[in-house]
Amino acid sequence: MLWISSFSAALPAADRAAALASADPASIPYYSVIQALFPKATRIEAKLGDFPVYPVYQLQQLLGYAYESHDLNDLPGFSGKPIKLMIGLLADGHFSGVQVLDHHEPVFLHGLGQKPLLDFVAQYRGRSLRDPLVIDSQGHRRGGADGGPVSIDGVTKATVSVIIINDTVLSSALQVARSKLEGFAQPVAATPKTDLFEPLSGDQLIERGYLHHWRVSRDEAQAQLGQHLDSYPDLEIDEDQDLDRDEVPFSDIYFAYLNAPIIGRNLLGDAEYQRVLDTLKTGEQVLAVFSRGLFPHVPDNFKPGTVPGRLSLIQQGLSIELRDLNMLDEQASDRLPFAASGLPSFSRAHLFRIKGQAGFNPGAEAALTLNVELPRNHLIQDQARFSHSYQLPVELFDWVKIEPQQTPPPLWLRIWQDRWPQVAVLLVALGLLSWVFVRQRHFSHQGKSLTRFRWGFLCFTLFYIGIYAQGQLSVVNIYTLLLALVDGFDIRLFLLDPIIFILWIYTFISLFLWGRGLYCGWLCPFGALQELLGWLALKLRIKQRRIPDRWHRRFILLKYPLLIGLVGSAFMSLTLAEQLAEVEPFKTSMTLLFVRHWPFVLYALVLLGLGMVVHKFYCRYLCPLGAGLAIIGKLRRFNWLDRIDLCGQPCQRCKRRCGIHAIKADGAIDYDECIQCLECVIILNDPKQCVASLQQAKQKPITPICRI
Repeated sequence: MLWISSFSAALPAADRAAALASADPASIPYYSVIQALFPKATRIEAKLGDFPVYPVYQLQQLLGYAYESHDLNDLPGFSGKPIKLMIGLLADGHFSGVQVLDHHEPVFLHGLGQKPLLDFVAQYRGRSLRDPLVIDSQGHRRGGADGGPVSIDGVTKATVSVIIINDTVLSSALQVARSKLEGFAQPVAATPKTDLFEPLSGDQLIERGYLHHWRVSRDEAQAQLGQHLDSYPDLEIDEDQDLDRDEVPFSDIYFAYLNAPIIGRNLLGDAEYQRVLDTLKTGEQVLAVFSRGLFPHVPDNFKPGTVPGRLSLIQQGLSIELRDLNMLDEQASDRLPFAASGLPSFSRAHLFRIKGQAGFNPGAEAALTLNVELPRNHLIQDQARFSHSYQLPVELFDWVKIEPQQTPPPLWLRIWQDRWPQVAVLLVALGLLSWVFVRQRHFSHQGKSLTRFRWGFLCFTLFYIGIYAQGQLSVVNIYTLLLALVDGFDIRLFLLDPIIFILWIYTFISLFLWGRGLYCGWLCPFGALQELLGWLALKLRIKQRRIPDRWHRRFILLKYPLLIGLVGSAFMSLTLAEQLAEVEPFKTSMTLLFVRHWPFVLYALVLLGLGMVVHKFYCRYLCPLGAGLAIIGKLRRFNWLDRIDLCGQPCQRCKRRCGIHAIKADGAIDYDECIQCLECVIILNDPKQCVASLQQAKQKPITPICRI
C-alpha cells in the first residue's frame, strides 16, 4: 500500500481518511484489478448506487470509471456463460485497459490458450471510444481520432468469441460515457417528418441542403499528401465518367440522409425507396453516398456488406459505424436507380446502414471524413484526412427528447447477417440431402451415381462445413444445452453461431426420422475425414482389420460411459468438463487444423491412423457425441432401410460389405450404429449383387418387405 501513502500526505486530514477507507481491498471487489487499470489512482470509490461504476480519482481529480461488463451487458459467450471483463474508461473517453475476470470460452481454455485472448483485450488500452474500432484479422494499425478507422487484430479460429468481447466492450463503454462523461451525452434527437414531400430535382435537392455535394480538388489533395498525384500509381481515372481527363477531381462526393421521405423518395423513386425502408429494422437509418474522381469513397476491391475503410461519419466526436446495405450496383453507373433529374454519373454508389444503437442524431451537426492512404511504392505510404461538416435543415424533422441509453439490437442477428452466404449454402445442401434421403429407394437403383454423390457430399462436409464454416458439432454443445435448461434457457446463446444452430436443429429433427446415421454418416466433418483417409488407405493397400463381432459388440458400449462422465462433470465443474471434452479430437483437427500443442496433435493423429486400419474407429467406439445421438435416435419413427427375407438367411453379402459393422448375422440393421451410407440399399436393388435378384430368373420375383 506504499502508493497510497505517497499521495495521502498532500490531502487534508478528512480527505486522507476517506481515501484510505475507500482503498480497503475488502470493501471493493477486484480492487487490485482496478488499481492495475488506473496505476495513478489515489482513491477508488465503491460502486455507485445509481449506475454500476467505480469512480477512480487521483487526489481530487476524476481519472475515470471502472466497471464490470456483466453489470451493463450480460451477453453470453460461446460457452453459454458471460465473458466477464473489468473495463477502465478515462474521463476523456480513452480506455485505460481491459482485464478478463472470468470466461469459459473453450477455444481459449484448451485450444489456442489464454495468450491470444489477453493479447486481444490489451489492444483496447489507449484507444479512444471516439475511434471507429474495426476488427481486422490482418491487424492493420490505422488512424485514430485524427486518422480514420482503427483496425485491431482479431483472433483466428475464435471469431464468435472476439465479436462478443468487442461488442461487450464498446456497447458498455458507450453506456458509461453517455451517462457519466462530459461531451458524450445524447442531445435532443430528430425524427424525419413522414408527411413532408414535394417533387424536387437533383439541383433543387442540393440548393435546399438536402443533398450535399463535397468536392476535394487535386490541389487540396496534393497539399495534404505533400506529393504530386502522379507519384501514386494506384490513382486511376474512370474513363466512363462525363468529365474531361484534366477536370477529374481528386474526389467528388454526393451524400444524403434517406430516411427523410422528401430526400429518399426524390432520389430513389417511391418503389426503390420503399424497398430500402423494408430492409431496415427499428431505429436504423440510411446514408446514401455517391462519388467519382481519382479517389472515390470505396476502392475497387470493396467487399459488399462491410464497413468502408475510406469513409467515416463523426458526430459529437464519436465515430458512427457505416455498413453497406449492398443494394446498389455500383459497377454500372448508368443503371443506378436515381429518380431525381440533373445528377451526374458516378463510379461508386452505396447505401450505408446506421444502426439504432449508434445514437446518431440526423438533425444535429455531423461530419463526413475521407481517409486517404496511398502507397508511393512498396515501402512508402502517404496519408491524409479530409473532413466535411454539414447539418440538415430543421424543417425536415420533429424534435423529441430521447433517453441516454438505448437497447441495441441483438448481437446474434448481426452475426447471422454477416454470415448469410454461409447460411444460404448450408440450407441448400441440407435441402438436397433431405431430398436424396426421402427418395433413397429411387436413387438406390442408380448405385454408382449415389455412391459418387455421397463421396462428393463428404468432401463438402469436410472442407466447407468443417474447415471453412467451422460447423463441427461437439458433446460440449450437449451439456451446454443441459446447463442452459437448468440455469434458465436463453436461445440467444445458441443463435450466436448460425452454422452450429442450423446443424443442431436439422440433426435433432433427423434423429426422429432416420436415427443418428444422417449426421454421423453425412454431416460430421471428422467422420468425413476418417472416411476419406480410409479410402486413401485402400488405395495405398493398407491392410484393413475387422474386429470380431463378439468384441465389436462390447467395444461399441465404451462411448456411453464417456458420454455420462462428460455430462456429469459439467454439472460439477464446467472447466473440468471442458478439459475432459478433449477426448473429442474435433477441436484439434477441425477448429485449430492441428496447429496446437503436440500431445493433442499426436492424440488426433493416432485416432485417424487407427481409422485407416479399422473403419471409422473413433466414431464406432469412442465418440460421446455419437452416443448421445444414438440415445435420442432410439425414438425414430421409421426404419427406412429395406430388408428382405433372404437377408441374413442365408445371404451375408450386406453384412460383409458393411464397414461400420452395423448389420447383424440375421440381416437386421443396428440403427444405433448405422451411418446410413446406403450401400446395403444399393446392393439390395442391384440385380448383379442381391441374392433375391439373382434367383428371379429361376423363381418368381420376391417383393421387398420394409420392416417398420
